[in-house]
Amino acid sequence: MRVVWCYLLPMSENIKDATLKVLIKIQDELADHRARLIRIEEISRKQRRDTAGMLVIGKAMAGDFAEQMAAVVERVEVIEAKRS
Repeated sequence: MRVVWCYLLPMSENIKDATLKVLIKIQDELADHRARLIRIEEISRKQRRDTAGMLVIGKAMAGDFAEQMAAVVERVEVIEAKRS
């Protein structure tokens, strides 16, 4: 089975009109695709910024957690030292 891509337009009185209509239709579709691409790029930039922000927050939380764990370890060591 062979698939043929073509633009079906109403028959025109001359070939130049039909060609022009096909070209206009292609141009319109390209403009639509360009608009979609611009929107995708905007979303992509926003997601990259959001991801970078989440990485910074994650690193800060990990650092805070490490400090809290170090404090707990110190307290446990002091309690164990007192028991000995």
